Amino acid sequence: MDRPKKFHDTRWLGDKRAQVVYDVDNLDDADAPLVEDVIANEAGLCFGPDTLVEARNRGYKPFKGNGSGKADVDVA
Repeated sequence: MDRPKKFHDTRWLGDKRAQVVYDVDNLDDADAPLVEDVIANEAGLCFGPDTLVEARNRGYKPFKGNGSGKADVDVA
């Protein structure tokens, strides 16, 4: 999946409604509708710095384990 235009410099995209964070660089195309829904409803949030650690500091939980939907992706 490509990064959304509105968040083109963002790897970690948070959904303010569900407090879930997505690793946009490693999501499968099947999960693209989830991110599109976040963008369409203006519920997206980016983090500074753009890291999973910062997302967790703000109370966001990773999507499917490490945020990517894949168990074997390094998210450091």
